[in-house]
Amino acid sequence: MNKKTISFPHMGNYSIPVEYLLKHIVDANIMVAPKISNRTIELGTKYSPEFVCTPFKYTLGTFIEALDLKANILIQAGGGCRYGYYSELQNQILEDLGYEFTYINLVSKGHTDLRKLYHEFKKIDPKFSILKALYYLLITSKMIKYMDNVDDYIRQNIGFEREKGALQKENKKMLKTFQNTKGLFSLYRNYKKYFKKIKKIPIDKPLNPLKIGIIGELYTLMEPFANYDLELTLARYGIEVKRYTNAHYLLFEKKREVKKYLKYAKEYVKYRMGADAVDNIGRTKYLCTHEYDGIIHIKSSFCTPEIGAMPIINKICNKYDVPVLFFSFDANTSKVGIETRLEAFYDMIEMRRKK
Repeated sequence: MNKKTISFPHMGNYSIPVEYLLKHIVDANIMVAPKISNRTIELGTKYSPEFVCTPFKYTLGTFIEALDLKANILIQAGGGCRYGYYSELQNQILEDLGYEFTYINLVSKGHTDLRKLYHEFKKIDPKFSILKALYYLLITSKMIKYMDNVDDYIRQNIGFEREKGALQKENKKMLKTFQNTKGLFSLYRNYKKYFKKIKKIPIDKPLNPLKIGIIGELYTLMEPFANYDLELTLARYGIEVKRYTNAHYLLFEKKREVKKYLKYAKEYVKYRMGADAVDNIGRTKYLCTHEYDGIIHIKSSFCTPEIGAMPIINKICNKYDVPVLFFSFDANTSKVGIETRLEAFYDMIEMRRKK
């Protein structure tokens, strides 16, 4: 019998902690799926329902590529919106295509069934240990926190580095050490070592740079291929970027923070709207009242919660006279069109600042 081979979708650099965790808790081959490419999108679009959102198509295409490379266990983490129900549909599509595999969804209908997951991993590896899994889960959670801390710093400063690409170069070195982490101390030591190096990279940043807050649907925010490297494009204009959504927020802070956002923006929203809609309404108010020059809202096409939030976001921005730019991404989005709109948006906020 062939050894079990596990694969999972991409989302930014988070394949690194996911691979690390799985590698240490189950006796199986861990396959990092091929990077998202045009072929991934073509496959996902070909076999997806026409009006399904882009994350569904991207992850389905990734699964097909992984299965073609002989993966036989797929792990999905669909979460807090209708995406949480997509695992059943993706499973059915892949079975209809003739693939034989085991499908594990970590989050179903917004909840994680730990008992069910325990039995699933026990099937993969009869020697699966809860204590061992908890230990490496702790290391992985710290790894995600450190990655997000460094990313936040880079996001705010990458547009002002003297040597272009220096920040990302050191970050890649840090991530490589994370892949070979021996334990908590080793992880912390490498994090401090490389974050110190990153902070020493020369930055020519004005005292009051143009600042833009990016909000929107989580997958499109966190997967650079899905948003056509929007943050790097903004950096070329010398803009400080603020982005709230990352893996640490989603895993450890969101449940608590949503309640705060509901209270903070109670004049605009009283009930949860699904996914990140309430978060983004609260963030819009905060950005508008803390001297940000503009807001960019991004989402995948047909993302229902964000469609519901957009009129409210627009209303808040009109009240505080803060420009807002909306992007909706799908498989046919033109990168040239995105860059043209971003250039026009930059020109506008720069002229407003001068006035």
